[in-house]
Amino acid sequence: MAKFIDLSQRILYEDNHLLVINKLPGEIVQGDKTGDKPLVEIAKDYIAQKYDKPGNVFLGVVHRLDRPVSGAIILARTSKALERLNAMLQERKIMKTYWAIVKNKPPKENDTLVNYVWRNKQKNKTIVFDHPIKKSSEASLTYRIVAQSVNYYLLEIGLHTGRHHQIRAQLAHIGCPIKGDLKYGFPRSNDSAFIHLHSLKLILIHPVKNIPLELIAPPPHDALWNYFFELFYPDLSHKNL
Repeated sequence: MAKFIDLSQRILYEDNHLLVINKLPGEIVQGDKTGDKPLVEIAKDYIAQKYDKPGNVFLGVVHRLDRPVSGAIILARTSKALERLNAMLQERKIMKTYWAIVKNKPPKENDTLVNYVWRNKQKNKTIVFDHPIKKSSEASLTYRIVAQSVNYYLLEIGLHTGRHHQIRAQLAHIGCPIKGDLKYGFPRSNDSAFIHLHSLKLILIHPVKNIPLELIAPPPHDALWNYFFELFYPDLSHKNL
């Protein structure tokens, strides 16, 4: 897997209002009990150094990715942008496309999965149900098989809701745990404990400039990711992390 590299090489978009970063697997977005330095603090250091900003740097977290997951993450550089981006998320005006690699072929070539999920905080795991239960939340996503290798399938996933471990749990529920995801039933881990789930693309209207943005995050350097990314984005394949 890729080593941690200079943050400037992973910036997908940057202006006075937004900072969109290609997150490495293994990074945490915000601080947790591990005490590891989170991406948001690394990004604050980057801004402070690049723009010679004294004092505290404002940087708002718009959404998160699980630690073993890679890909595009949006940070807001102003409170105005943060407020508007939060509203856009609530109104589902930010389109997120994920890639997931699975061993088992899904039951359908494409489908919309609507389930009900409950988070077990003690185990940090999401449990999926086909019908609502007490304190459950609806979880919805659309997937389609877009490519396959000798042993694996590449799924493109559109996320409709943003529940805890949603993609991981819902795919496992249909018998398709993500490659390397021991927590949700894949039999073997990957090197460095990453999983083959990647936030590939973001489509949104800039919250301040009102211009369309379509941002592609190359996946980490890995034999399977390299194979699939080359199929769809040959011009960007050299930018794998």
